[in-house]
Amino acid sequence: MDFDQILTDLKNKNYKHIYFLMGDESYFIDEITDYITNNVLNESERIFNQSVLYGKDVDAIAVIEASRRFPMMANQQVIIVKEAQNIRNIEELIHYSEKPLKSTILVINYKYKTLDKRKKLYNSIEKNGGVVLNAEKLYEDKIPGWITKYLAQRGFSIAPEAGLLMTEFLGNDLGKIVNELNKLLICIPSGEKRITTDMIEKNIGISKDYNNFELQKALVARNVLKANRIIDYFEKNPKDNPIILTITLLFSFFNKIFMLHFLKDKSKGSVASALKINPYFVNEYELAAKRYPPAKLVEIFSVLREYDMKSKGVGNSSATDGDLLKEMIFKIIH
Repeated sequence: MDFDQILTDLKNKNYKHIYFLMGDESYFIDEITDYITNNVLNESERIFNQSVLYGKDVDAIAVIEASRRFPMMANQQVIIVKEAQNIRNIEELIHYSEKPLKSTILVINYKYKTLDKRKKLYNSIEKNGGVVLNAEKLYEDKIPGWITKYLAQRGFSIAPEAGLLMTEFLGNDLGKIVNELNKLLICIPSGEKRITTDMIEKNIGISKDYNNFELQKALVARNVLKANRIIDYFEKNPKDNPIILTITLLFSFFNKIFMLHFLKDKSKGSVASALKINPYFVNEYELAAKRYPPAKLVEIFSVLREYDMKSKGVGNSSATDGDLLKEMIFKIIH
């Protein structure tokens, strides 16, 4: 089951006996755990029937014993095991998963690791009224769409440029993204329902004019002046604009342009799907393809590799990151 389905079932009070929540994306694991913590039992029931255990302090036998207790003055009890990846004998939970107590909801937080699907425990949980969630990190090309969906569920929308801007600045850390989005929602003027780049700049501190997304647009337009202004800003704010990130994003951008040249189906929908971009930006990529033919793109890839190495000190003893970026941008445009 995926995150959305699990959360929907919980809201409909369709509870499972065991929730084994594993994987690298802690946001999904924490959201499900927090919902169960705050909603399954009422405040008076939690006193005797809700327990939190920690993997470093317990073994599988202790988890089983806690799960086999019957609730007091309530229909259910909730047992939450945090840091369960630290339980060495986790496989022994199969002795409980094969016959789980119907009055217990056992939540196992197995962060940053995954349970082997070939093991008996994995199959036993799903077979006997439990659910396993593999909370994988989202790739960055999926983040703008996720942001759009998150806001839509709360009655808001976001401009495509604003979604990309947040993704560039925050990466694929969903917890951090949600924190910033929630700050934005508090600050939005009454009656406003759409988040713009101006709102992001004002409330989060991300520059809407000096960022890698705007740098890409300047390169497409071959606007040397604008590109250098952005580089100057990067040089003055290196912590928020590391050269490695710029090179990585430019490589991804030009690689998509290279792919576009060789697509058989160049319809807007097909291009968006193949390049994994919002259809809103297809026109920009098409313009970039006209201005950067395949031969030039091969040269650009070589330039990006060269300056990636120089940024790491290979063949460079004195040039600053700002100097390197200016040289690199000059070679890309010319």
